[in-house]
Amino acid sequence: MKTGARCGARGKRARMALRRVLACGCFMLTSSGCFSPPRVANIAYTGDPVIDGNAQLAAARPEDRVLWNYRIAASAMRVGNFEEAKRQLDDAILTMGGIITNSAEAERARSLFSAERSKVFIGEPYERVMAYYYRGILYWRDGEPDNARACFRTGQFIDSDAANQSYRSDYVLLDYLDGLASAKLGADGRDAYRRAVENGKGRPLPPFDREANVLVFAEFGAGPRKYSGGEYGEQLRFAVSDSRAHSAELTIAGRTVTLPAYDDLNYQATTRGGRLMDHILGNKAVFKSTTNTVGDVAAVGSIVAASRMNRWDGTRSEGSQNTALALGAVALISKIASAATSPEADTRTWHNLPQRLSFAALKLEPGDYAARLEFFDAAGARLPALAQDLRVVVGGPERDTVVFLSELKR
Repeated sequence: MKTGARCGARGKRARMALRRVLACGCFMLTSSGCFSPPRVANIAYTGDPVIDGNAQLAAARPEDRVLWNYRIAASAMRVGNFEEAKRQLDDAILTMGGIITNSAEAERARSLFSAERSKVFIGEPYERVMAYYYRGILYWRDGEPDNARACFRTGQFIDSDAANQSYRSDYVLLDYLDGLASAKLGADGRDAYRRAVENGKGRPLPPFDREANVLVFAEFGAGPRKYSGGEYGEQLRFAVSDSRAHSAELTIAGRTVTLPAYDDLNYQATTRGGRLMDHILGNKAVFKSTTNTVGDVAAVGSIVAASRMNRWDGTRSEGSQNTALALGAVALISKIASAATSPEADTRTWHNLPQRLSFAALKLEPGDYAARLEFFDAAGARLPALAQDLRVVVGGPERDTVVFLSELKR
């Protein structure tokens, strides 16, 4: 076989191989799981956060259902619709548990080409903790302190994966309520109390009162919001602002009960250190940047090789032609891979969470009581505009009376 024929055959084989490579690149582009913005639901809003939230839930993408479960549950808690809150939280927890134990979903979370917003939302650790915290309150309200304790323990476990050891499982109330439930169930809650005191960093905590039959859960301030940062939006960041209300007091039956802030969700959201998902998104950003740069370099190389295809004698250089094609293919595939990589952080937010959490326990005789809830700023000054008048109905001895109070009640 003549040299020209051999070169021609090699060139033909090279071009066929390049066509296969280009086909793979096209497949990457079409199968990269492109994410389209969520459609806007046509909803007739009523102003009722529970009704409007359920309308949003009905119209939501399947990936956003847990987000709406969370939001509706918080709204339902604040208007006293506890059955609705239970239903929403049970749905969210069921989905959350299924995803955490689903290896296929975990593998998808590591995909370079899958946008975070296209995945099923279960929230950041502080959001998942709050789902269990609210559910624990509702279990205790139903006379099931054992199930409430299980929820508080689960919440503290969820918070145990912070990169910085000092921020792991550091909620004060989760351990305190764990210990109180244990004490009321006849078990030893001293270890949980000790952990709560340590997490409180010197903040005084009342000793457990097994005889207390009224449990007051209070929340105030607006919690954290999410936004993205970094060159490709790969960094999850939090927008936090300190609420005016730093503490509260409940006046009932001629006595005043202090409600200090034991936990701060702004603190919980912003002190987790390096997160696993940050690491995954960081890798995505590096991959996107690298493939984009490789595509640029290969494109330049392809142009240079193409410019050298014609010899001085007017004939075409088979080697330069193949090099130009190869580099062009590399440039195309690299650009496709870069474009298909979705490193953007997931900024979907449980937007109606509180900032601060408080608790108090007291003993009252059964009956219907008028009460007043007042809030105070960091200097201890009263905030009259936030005051609430309410009634507290204390039931019989068969179960504790659980009172849920929120500055965010509207």
